[in-house]
Amino acid sequence: MAAEFHWDDAEDLGIELSEKFPDQNPLEVRFTDLHKMITALPTFVDDPQKSTEGKLEAIQMAWYEEWQDKNS
Repeated sequence: MAAEFHWDDAEDLGIELSEKFPDQNPLEVRFTDLHKMITALPTFVDDPQKSTEGKLEAIQMAWYEEWQDKNS
């Protein structure tokens, strides 16, 4: 069974996003778009309404770290 992720799984979601959107600089993604990208992931199972700015920021920063590692 595939892993299932929730809003608090920032690092795991960051990895998922970096794999799905390898050429996208995460810092150029608006939170509204980031929310859509996360909730569209097949591994994401949490309530879309439970996101917060802090959770989105944590996911974006985890994604950014992955992106930096691949693009440095």
